[in-house]
Amino acid sequence: MSQRHRSAGKVLLGCALALGLPVAASAQAGQASAAAGAPAPAQAPSQNPAAAAAQPTPAVSSYRINPGDQIEIYVWGEERLQRALRVLPDGTIAFPLVGQLKVAGHLPQEVEQMVSARLQSQYRGEVPFVTVSISAPDGMQFSVLGKVRSPGSFSAGRYVNVLDALSLAGGPAEFANLGRILVISRRGDQLTTTTVRLDDLFKGGASTRDVQQANIVQIMPGDIVIVP
Repeated sequence: MSQRHRSAGKVLLGCALALGLPVAASAQAGQASAAAGAPAPAQAPSQNPAAAAAQPTPAVSSYRINPGDQIEIYVWGEERLQRALRVLPDGTIAFPLVGQLKVAGHLPQEVEQMVSARLQSQYRGEVPFVTVSISAPDGMQFSVLGKVRSPGSFSAGRYVNVLDALSLAGGPAEFANLGRILVISRRGDQLTTTTVRLDDLFKGGASTRDVQQANIVQIMPGDIVIVP
């Protein structure tokens, strides 16, 4: 400490005693005066955990949106941009500030990007985080008809294969021909048929080769499974 700083401290102490102030306060004042000529220590960069946690973790889904599904769109921090919407039969939705949007056949994360792109013109900076989720996959419907215990239409809420479809229909009925199950699918304006052979799987000792030859196809929305 320099002679000048020592003198300043003594002066402050004398003033404190004369005015009846606590000596501890005057000592702190002297230390502050002594440190006035020293460089201030470097400040660590402040962190805001609340701000870091404000943005959600992006979700990744493999489910493609179908007509009839109910989806929820949430723009963070914008109460006016929070909607639960039913996807129309033509595969579109209508969203504020976005307008009509074709969402059928797209993943939820793809729709998030589409909404963000449409909203960009409404903001000077970055668009708030957008989340899209499937609240009710009602568009994932298919039918199982013929010799099953509970024929009808089903909505699994997930992707299923033909074995899952038979299980949802209660399993095959007596005398069902499991060697010639038909799956009728619509692809655009065309109807296609696929033959599934499950008879060997329902016998004892089915092998890996039997599974491979069974042609266990994935059921798509709108498919019709017929068990003769």
